[in-house]
Amino acid sequence: MNIIRKGLTGFDLKYLALIFMVMDHIHYFFEFTGKVPIWFSWAGRLAAPLFLFCFIEGFVHTHDRKKYFLKIYVIAVIMGLIQFGLYNVLSFSKRGDGFIPENAMLSSFAILFVVLQGIEWIKSKKYVKGITAVVFPIVLPYILELALYQPAISAGKSTTLFFANMINFSVLPLHTRINDGGTLTLLEGLVIYALSHFKNKRIRVYGYGAFVLLWNFGLMMLFNVPITFDNVFFYAYEWMSVFSIAFM
Repeated sequence: MNIIRKGLTGFDLKYLALIFMVMDHIHYFFEFTGKVPIWFSWAGRLAAPLFLFCFIEGFVHTHDRKKYFLKIYVIAVIMGLIQFGLYNVLSFSKRGDGFIPENAMLSSFAILFVVLQGIEWIKSKKYVKGITAVVFPIVLPYILELALYQPAISAGKSTTLFFANMINFSVLPLHTRINDGGTLTLLEGLVIYALSHFKNKRIRVYGYGAFVLLWNFGLMMLFNVPITFDNVFFYAYEWMSVFSIAFM
């Protein structure tokens, strides 16, 4: 009897996400040439949610969360140090238009991992450790903003800001200071994680799709951005990540 596999594996999804990511980065890096069509970036909207979906599935099903976290965290630190160097050291790497790449998705995943693990500890009645793991990464950026960043900016302490930013880009990422994901990735990850507890796959997938549309169009209305054809398809097209549910 022939067995036909239906659907995509996590391995398949990661390769699809990789293809979409490469398309997105081609547009991201070379849009200024006017030679790369915008639909490269449209397709690129599918990359992050697919990687995030695979990350949540990995977190839920892995047999060694410590090893899983360390892989993500170590790569995030290395990428963060490279990005910090582009920002603060290798000034010659800046393009004439001031463009510097902002890629830190794995830093967002590392923060999300700690929060999710905290939730798991709370479910296991390890309340002190669990609540600390959930609350600390979420509130830390706001504490440091008031206690460190704003005073240092006001006092013109460039050395303090230099080392604070280096730590933020590497070993202690702050979700509010990550442009590639950050707070939104943290929120999206929590939504996908919450939906993963439903046995019905359609509830999980369509629930995420509803969240994406409500979030994006809700923000447009909140900030009085007109929902016009040009805005929806050429400027505020992050909502296109909803099409990732077709692969989920």
